[in-house]
Amino acid sequence: MKEDKAGSAQTARIVERNIFALLERQNIEEGNKKFEERVADAVTRFTGSMVFVYIHLILFAIWITWNMGLLGLKPFDASLVVLAMVASVEAIFLSTFVLISQNRMNEKADKRAELNLQISLLAEHEITRLITLNTAMAKKMGLEDTYDDMEIEELSKDVHPEKIMDMMEQINEGKNRKQQ
Repeated sequence: MKEDKAGSAQTARIVERNIFALLERQNIEEGNKKFEERVADAVTRFTGSMVFVYIHLILFAIWITWNMGLLGLKPFDASLVVLAMVASVEAIFLSTFVLISQNRMNEKADKRAELNLQISLLAEHEITRLITLNTAMAKKMGLEDTYDDMEIEELSKDVHPEKIMDMMEQINEGKNRKQQ
């Protein structure tokens, strides 16, 4: 990393490139959102705000005090049944909007997890190749191994994700059987 005149570290060019690529991808995905998704996100964002809470506090307070006769006005919902119905219908719609937004967020999280997995597998493969190359170079140069040969041999083996997933499933099945 380079340092500027003020002494603060600048990010490496590859990091900057990756940041810009990710931001560009987010902008494209944001631009490709359907109208319904934009509405669901806007509703979810607003209902998750303190403004929404304040509006409801004011409206419910006015509604209740009006219908209790405390404002000197003729009650229109003396038993507050209409208020309960309005609040219930609102809750149904709000929970639906939240679920729509959460589903989209889960899809994004799944994509990020897939990307992380692919990057991790690539990095593991590259590291395995580097271990193999370094071991060969050390032997050719006549240097003694600093690690146990068994450990180097184990580390230089390729990892097969399908085998790891099979092993994880077997372990989980074993745990589930023990719990039953």
